[in-house]
Amino acid sequence: MAYLLGVDTGGTYTDAVILDEHEDRVIGSAKSLTTRPDLSKGVGGAIDAALAASGVPAGAIAMVSLSTTLATNALVEGQGGRVVLVFIGFDLPELARAGLEEALKGDPAILMAGGHTHSGTEIAPLDLARLETEISALPPGMTGFAVAASFATRNPAHENAARDLIRRLTGLPVTCSHELSAGLNGPRRALTAVLNARLIGMIDRLISACEAHMGRRGITAPLMVVRGDGALVSAALARERPIETILSGPAASIAGASWLTGETDALVSDIGGTTTDVCLLREGRPAIDPEGARVGAFRTMVEAVAMRTTGLGGDSEVHLVEGLATTLRLGPRRLVPVSLMARDWPGLVHDALDGWLAGEATGEQDGRFVLPMWHGTPPQGLDAREAAVVGRLTEGPLRMADALRTRPELPALMRLVSRGLLMISGVTPSDASHVLGRLDAWDSHAAQKALALFAKRRNGRGDRIATGPESLAQAIIDQLTAQTVDCLLEAAFADDDRGWAEAPEVLARHGLVRAGLDGHRGVVEVDARLGVPVIGLGASAPSYYGAVGDRLRTRMILPEHAGVANAIGAVVGQVAMHAAGTVTSPAAGAYIAHLPAGPARFADRDQALGALEKALSAEASARARRAGVEEIRLVTEREVSEIQIEGQPMFIEARLRVTAKGRPRIATG
Repeated sequence: MAYLLGVDTGGTYTDAVILDEHEDRVIGSAKSLTTRPDLSKGVGGAIDAALAASGVPAGAIAMVSLSTTLATNALVEGQGGRVVLVFIGFDLPELARAGLEEALKGDPAILMAGGHTHSGTEIAPLDLARLETEISALPPGMTGFAVAASFATRNPAHENAARDLIRRLTGLPVTCSHELSAGLNGPRRALTAVLNARLIGMIDRLISACEAHMGRRGITAPLMVVRGDGALVSAALARERPIETILSGPAASIAGASWLTGETDALVSDIGGTTTDVCLLREGRPAIDPEGARVGAFRTMVEAVAMRTTGLGGDSEVHLVEGLATTLRLGPRRLVPVSLMARDWPGLVHDALDGWLAGEATGEQDGRFVLPMWHGTPPQGLDAREAAVVGRLTEGPLRMADALRTRPELPALMRLVSRGLLMISGVTPSDASHVLGRLDAWDSHAAQKALALFAKRRNGRGDRIATGPESLAQAIIDQLTAQTVDCLLEAAFADDDRGWAEAPEVLARHGLVRAGLDGHRGVVEVDARLGVPVIGLGASAPSYYGAVGDRLRTRMILPEHAGVANAIGAVVGQVAMHAAGTVTSPAAGAYIAHLPAGPARFADRDQALGALEKALSAEASARARRAGVEEIRLVTEREVSEIQIEGQPMFIEARLRVTAKGRPRIATG
């Protein structure tokens, strides 16, 4: 009998489930707060509690699988390590394409001559001596490198040479763009490599935390990680390519939703602490996004489920929108709820809230706290203002006003937040739920005080924005409902077969759609409803999603174990390793197979295609074997482009993709 352990680490909670594979049922589940910066405490707490609930001995676990929203959350919130982009064969204006400059966020970019042509021939030699000089002049505090060269998917030689030099000089992780995608869009490949390099440290810490606790408990089973397309990969590969774990948690939730409900056609909406993820389930399967995973402002070249991810969750920041009327907006940044902050720092939080409430007016930073997120030695490589802020927080969290001495220090503090070194605590929907009695996990009294303070703020007319904490709490929950409805409608319009002329974002907020949901009756009668049910997932879904279903006039499904659906989905998937390449024809009778090891020339088209398929099959199979698959199934897809010249076919190029599939090895004994 095989017992499987699924673990999902989100921004607020880490979930664990024990699945009896033989009986196909959950026999134990648990939740634990995600602990930063030491993720091992939250991971260990969830695993231990799930094992205790199931009664299964640790040594009987046959496989462990991990999903996470940490990578997705980091991209939505703009967090991660500091990286260097080595940009080979590109001009300066190309940094502005595909959101690459925004993704760099001021981190260094080294532009080098070099790269290759479409056929894989070298444009100019790569000056490794100059690259070494540029690296030696970099500021301290870098955590990784991204290398992107022109047409590296046709010839990776320059990316490989730069990678080897950087590793020898710095010892830091290096991401090559050709390792992540076979696509030709250089700036988007570079963007994907930058984001991957920024995430490496975060995902490595999570995997290490899980492995360490497995070792302490005597769990010898293999550790797998869910990829963004729902497939499983080895922990070693996830460490190298953490970017592939974006939408890992949502992908696992889709698998979990299908397993829990048996529904074949539905919108799946998973609300976490930081994001809401919406995906359409058709005939029991989600679609793969053909353009690559999009998270927040970034369109990557990572294959993932077609998911719409929005910075809206139970721990989203509550904003007061400036204007005459009182208008609230939630997200996209995640805050530590005041009720959770007060559980761990009761003296600091209650004393500060009591002091603020005693005043007549509310200050700009009233109700906010700052928490340091580093472990041990304070971070290095900071500018003077950043260092000053960090210096005040070495003894622990502070009121935000005490962490700042001057207004110019606020941007410095926010830079530290974006790097994951600090977190801000403030009012969130989780606090509102505590005030309304929907949650009682943390300090409800602190939530009451925090919302009473927030309610004292004034709108553009000079009126208080709410009569008290209860009315403000209801307004926050109503706003969460409204924004969730918009998320679901956007996904529905995007996937609707009609092919609407307007963008889904416009249609979701159109006056006629809102009138239809209201069931407007006048000279014109308008009706609108969602045509498929909604499966609500996430620990807080039962608190919020009843009203969402009512508004959309559709069936809302809240399955048992909805709060740990991601962890369930983590262990019901299979391994699928891909390898892709192209064959091009620079001249009549000449065919170049762009193999993983570099280009090879052939005089016959079929020979070139055969050589490429053989090489890709070997690469995909080797990756699957490393992931623990023993019985491998290979699937090959060919896309051949030809044109007719005087009635004769003329070969342009061919794209091949080989997938090696199978269930991972289940440990025994």
